[in-house]
Order: sequence, then structure tokens, then C-alpha cells
Amino acid sequence: MLLYINMMTTKINVLQVIPKLGYGGAETGCYDIAHYLAEQECESYIATSGGELLKYVKKDKVKIFRLPVHSKNPIIIFLNAILLSVIILFKKINIVHARSRAPAWSCYIACFITNRKFVTTFHGTYNFKSRTKKFYNSVMLRSKLTIAGSNFIFGHINENYNEYLSKKKKLMVIFRGINLDYFCQKNISILKQEKLKKEWNLETNKFTIILPGRLTYWKGQEKFIEALNILIEDYNVTNFQAILLGSDQGRKVYSKKLHSLVERYSLTKKIKFIEHCKEMPLAYSLADVVVSASIEPESFGRVSIESQAMGKPIIASNIGGSKETVLNKKTGFLYKYDDPRELAKNLNTVIQLSQEELKLIGNEGRKNVTKKFDVEAMCDSNLREYKKLLKN
Repeated sequence: MLLYINMMTTKINVLQVIPKLGYGGAETGCYDIAHYLAEQECESYIATSGGELLKYVKKDKVKIFRLPVHSKNPIIIFLNAILLSVIILFKKINIVHARSRAPAWSCYIACFITNRKFVTTFHGTYNFKSRTKKFYNSVMLRSKLTIAGSNFIFGHINENYNEYLSKKKKLMVIFRGINLDYFCQKNISILKQEKLKKEWNLETNKFTIILPGRLTYWKGQEKFIEALNILIEDYNVTNFQAILLGSDQGRKVYSKKLHSLVERYSLTKKIKFIEHCKEMPLAYSLADVVVSASIEPESFGRVSIESQAMGKPIIASNIGGSKETVLNKKTGFLYKYDDPRELAKNLNTVIQLSQEELKLIGNEGRKNVTKKFDVEAMCDSNLREYKKLLKN
């Protein structure tokens, strides 16, 4: 009984380790949980190499350690393990949560040295073409607890990494969540909307389509551009403007390919390339419909969730996490991935809807996210699992 009470009163000190703290799904999840833990009177730490989101971390609540945990160099990984071991012992960390493979190896070694509880979140499909790569990926399943961000990822793990699973280890799904106060149409300033419209040179009387996501082939920007051309040629729909919102992150060849495709289809007056928007809720607020055109499975599909939270219809490819987050023909529309003709058909369907019908879909989307994908629920689920680990 005394031992049980001691375990219950053990202070929870959590160290999350992530390569960079940027604006992606894994990074924002790390950020949200770190601050939630601090509010629950836990000691919260993040080890990372840097990132744009660092400037928003509340330093009085979350302590940051700058380490080269983004490196895949085996020597650096081992050195990181030693440094993490020192931090774990010095700060009395009892839960180490890794969110990517390279830092996970460092955490795995550090937890072995210090005898601490090791947790991972399996954020992607982590494809492999060799045994060596599969072994490298397997570190995400060498923890006491592996969290899958969606049922799709849970299935992927069971299908491809079954040999690394055992009854001694726990694999479970905790859906990612978003901040519903931040992603809320009611909190959008009309003045800011008008300012952004001018910056992006948008016309008020045109139907606005936004495809958010970094410029990379699997996000489906090529298929999206083809679909817009089909929308004009087959459906004679011309009163629209489209935004490709995302940076090429150094992929200059692909970026040039997209620009060339836009020119070939004579869509330069229809499609705008915007590299970045600091306030994504503001960007979503300008859209009549949001598109997620990925031609490879999204592990979760954050765009689908964010757009629904903003009360916007979503058109998403029918693979990966989107199948779990979008209620087809209720909160949005799912189409056959890699098929620009079906995407064009869905775009035409949405464009023909009245404002009342669009609003109804948007309201259903908001309800869907509120019910299943609230950030508070995600954070609370993580904390409850941390507590269970410390009891055992």
C-alpha cells in the first residue's frame, strides 16, 4: 500500500525529444502537450535542434534543451544519448517521449542507461525498402508505449512491424488534436481578413479554393492544377481563384514544374503561389473550400481537421487518415486519390452549392472536430498513459 501511494505521488517529469520544432503536426502536438503538462503541475521539457515554433514556447513553463537531435549521424546519435542521459539524471526525468526516429535511437539508449520509461509516437508510415531501413524504423516500437496518431497508422504498424510487437509493450491510438479556440471562425478579425485579401490580391466575388501544404509531389499539387484545368474545360466553371499555400523547402525543381504546369494550362490568373501564412486560421477563413490532394496516405491529415474546425468544407483524397477525419458528403467530400477528374467533379459539386449549404457542411465539420479531435482530449490521454507507465 505504501509503495502504491509513493507511485501515485511521484512527480511526473517529461522530456519530449523532436528534431525541430516547426509548424507540422508532430511539432504542434509536442508543443501543445508540453504546455498542457506544465499546467497540470508536471515538469515539462523539450529537447530539439531549433525551429520557428520555439519563439512561442512559454519559457517559464517549458524548459528547452538545444541539441543536434535532428542528425542521423550514428556518432551524433550516440553523443546525444549521453547528453540526454545527463539531462534525465540531473532533471529527474521519468518519462522520455521521442517523436522521430533519429532522436528515438538516442532516447532508447539514454533510457536504457538511466532505466527510465520510454514512449514514442509513430507519426508517419516510415516506408522501407531494405531490412536495414526497417531495423532503423523499428526503434519507434522499442518503447514501453507506442502511440499511433490514427487508426491508419495503427494498422500500418501491425501489418509491417508485427515482429517488433509483444504483450510487454503497449500500442494504442491517440488521435491528434487541435486548439479549437485558435481554429475558430468566430475569432477572425474582419480587418485582418481584408488586409490579407489585399496582400494576396484576392477578388471578393470569386469562389476561393485553398490547398495548404509544402510543395512536394506526394501532396498532389500537380493533380490539383490538372483538376482546375478540367474544371474549366469540362464544366465551364471559371469564376474561381485558387491558392497553393506552402513553401517548396528547397525543392526548386518541383516548384518550377508546378509553375510551368500553370503556364501550360493558362491558369496564371487563376492560381496564386503563397509561400507562408503565419496565421493559418486567417488563411482558412478566406476559403470557400479547402483541398487535401495527397497521392500518398496522410498519417493523420491535419489540413482536413483544421479546415473543418474553421467551418469550411474539405475535399480530400480517400486514403490514409482523411478517411477517419472526413465524414463523406457530410463534413466534406472524399474522392479517388490520384484522379484529377474526380477531384474536378467534386470541386464542381461544391461550387454549385448555395451559401446556406456550404455553411451547413461547415457546421457539421466543426461538430465533428469538437467531438473527436480536441487538443485537450489528446493531451489528457497522453498524461493518463504517462501515469499508468509510472504505476507499473
